[in-house]
Amino acid sequence: MRGEGLEATKQLIGTVLAVQANFYRVQLDAGEHREVRAEEASARNFGGSLGAEEMKPPNSPLPLILLCTRRSRLKKIGQQVMVGDRVVVEEPDWAGGRGAIAEVLPRQSQLDRPAIANVNQILLVFAVADPPLEPYQLSRFLVKAESTDIDVILCLNKSDLISKEQQAEIYQQLGNWGYQPIFISVGKGINVDEVADKLKDQITVIAGPSGVGKSSLINRLIPNANLRVGEISGKLARGRHTTRHVELFELPTGGLLADTPGFNQPDLDSPPEELASYFPEARQRLAVGSCRFSDCSHRDEPECIVRGEWERYQHYLDFLKEAIERQTHQNEQADPESTLKVKSKGKGQTQYEPKLESKKYRRSSRRTQLQELQHLYQESEE
Repeated sequence: MRGEGLEATKQLIGTVLAVQANFYRVQLDAGEHREVRAEEASARNFGGSLGAEEMKPPNSPLPLILLCTRRSRLKKIGQQVMVGDRVVVEEPDWAGGRGAIAEVLPRQSQLDRPAIANVNQILLVFAVADPPLEPYQLSRFLVKAESTDIDVILCLNKSDLISKEQQAEIYQQLGNWGYQPIFISVGKGINVDEVADKLKDQITVIAGPSGVGKSSLINRLIPNANLRVGEISGKLARGRHTTRHVELFELPTGGLLADTPGFNQPDLDSPPEELASYFPEARQRLAVGSCRFSDCSHRDEPECIVRGEWERYQHYLDFLKEAIERQTHQNEQADPESTLKVKSKGKGQTQYEPKLESKKYRRSSRRTQLQELQHLYQESEE
């Protein structure tokens, strides 16, 4: 029924691969194209300016990608179009390879940072050397990934730079965390095929800190991606940012892979009461019992089943403190009667300062000062 309507109105279904300014690159579903007539083939080849050997023959299939705009109706209702969105395209200009997005289909999932829809899994990439693996940083990324409620695949690159014994130690450590990492080497081509198998027919977001080899991995999985590869900063032992925007790339084996801008410290914006559920170790403890109090924060409450000697418990406490501070900050901002204001000190630290209770303590704007001077001048003239 829906297919008949789409055919009658020349609507097509596709996936948004990239967003830049007010344009959207949409890949149409397989079969969502038609044959090119002879005159259209001529128009697509710059009005016949190419040589006969370069001309595409009549009735060859159109490429499955259109450059689209968004209908003004969607702008009026505030409908955002994100990378990964399934969209309806209408009135395609086959000769120019353009179209207009008329509808955004319901999303199965949505990430805000990066802004991408309909993701099936997150491929979290870290390096075991150059830069060295930082457990605290890895823990932070894992908690952020767990908070999305999307499956997580942990991939450890540059495994050729450490010994088998070191790999076994890391595998055991992360196994205690609740993860089974895949050790790979993009440079040596080790276990890259195993990663490709896990990405087949899925929409996957690749994430991780800068300089761990995300762009190199994508270039290995998708040879025509040609992503810029960054270098490691010798001073900080961290990578430089090379990805500037979110874009989906088609995998040769099927599926789409989204590269995301690298960052070293993702924000943890989850509510404090939900934080424990993002640690597999804590979930395992809660699965076999319960704390004495239903609102237990798992810090110093009596008969807490989560608190204990597990490696990342201190990470949990640090993240919990940050989550509580963030929530307090948000509550203070939302309460106009509050007598305190929050001031950032950098590096995730904040401090509270008293608000000025009266406007008389605030410095007047330059415009107000000029108006007062003009008023005094007029009074003196009179």
